[in-house]
Amino acid sequence: MNEKSTGFEVKQEQRQSWQSIAIVWIGSMICVPCLMVGGLLGNGLSLGNVVIAILIGYGIICFYMSFMGMQGCDTGLPTAVMASGALGEKGAKYVISSVLAIACIGWFGIQSAVCGASFSSMLASMIGIQIPVWISSILWGTIMLVTACYGFKGLKWLNYLAVPLLLIVCGYGVWAAMVQFDGATVIADYTPATPITLMSGISLVVATFAVGGAISSDYCRFAKSRKDVIKSSILGVLPAGLIMLLIGALMSIVTGQYDISTVLTTVGVPAIGLVALVLATWTTNITNAYSGGLSLSNLLGFDESKFKITTAVAGGVGTLLAVIGVLNQLTSFLSLLSALVPALVGTLIADYWIIGRGKKENFKIREGVSAKGMISFVAGALIACITGGTFAAFPTLITALPILNIPFFIGPLNGILVAMFVYIILYKLLPEK
Repeated sequence: MNEKSTGFEVKQEQRQSWQSIAIVWIGSMICVPCLMVGGLLGNGLSLGNVVIAILIGYGIICFYMSFMGMQGCDTGLPTAVMASGALGEKGAKYVISSVLAIACIGWFGIQSAVCGASFSSMLASMIGIQIPVWISSILWGTIMLVTACYGFKGLKWLNYLAVPLLLIVCGYGVWAAMVQFDGATVIADYTPATPITLMSGISLVVATFAVGGAISSDYCRFAKSRKDVIKSSILGVLPAGLIMLLIGALMSIVTGQYDISTVLTTVGVPAIGLVALVLATWTTNITNAYSGGLSLSNLLGFDESKFKITTAVAGGVGTLLAVIGVLNQLTSFLSLLSALVPALVGTLIADYWIIGRGKKENFKIREGVSAKGMISFVAGALIACITGGTFAAFPTLITALPILNIPFFIGPLNGILVAMFVYIILYKLLPEK
């Protein structure tokens, strides 16, 4: 590893136990998006295939986040800095910032739409007032945006309240659905309303935590050993993710709905349940706005002093997406994430673990833009899009160029493997001086 300090290295006294890192991952998995994706899976797959998709999808996530986390543990560096090894400093800046901006702004829009729908449902069920969802989305999008820009001291305590409350509400929702709709019979006789392939289901699962897996080194760099990284990754993601997606899938299968706010209303969850949904979405979504704003700042070359402006832009675009119906494009958005992020990870893994043989003394930060890294990332992302069905959202394009939609194996995994293969080949063909 080159001797120049990056200012991000972790000191020995800053190292933490694997349990403390696992708790971070568990908290990330207990969220509304996981319930929504679980609902999508339940709407398109049998319950048995839902479980298979979850296990394989999160298995892929745990596999690559362990490698990313171990690299972070070795070097003490976060993902954005580590990416400078494979992509070059400028290349990492543009790619990482662009991917994170797309992810954060898209999630902000989706969660604002969910929050707006929940709030409208809550008012309608409690006091009979009908407010259009788009108005509620603007209202809550603005509240979340202001909170992200100016802070709210009580937000941490809201999070402590919202996460356990959401778990309780979800448990009650499953129980109510099973009782109210004779769930056992429904599950036994269930046929998916809008069938999807198992490969598509796996891609959806990967997308729920694709970004989290990629930036795992941001947290795992504080781990004490590689073994602790692996334990925190597997035990932090797999059990919690399986539970949350299964809850969403069960409620969707039994009620026939995958929109979580509609499901909770359908099963007669009390107003406190919808309040929990709103609070959980609120506490999660300000992070999307803030992170999206920082990514835009980095992309545009601003320093952190202008984060309020870029956060406002990120949140404003996200709220606009909520109003125009980004929630209806959830599957397409998730497919895009499941293509971009794993391809990026494949490039970074190839650089450190194959070319660098997993030794931190072989790791070096490259200046400028690394053509090998950028070409590998683009190749992996393109293959993941083609084989993972991302382009299926554009039927006109598929009709003109059917080669852009060739389902084969697992799209995100294809992206990782292709990015790694291309990087290794380019490194052999174009050796560095």
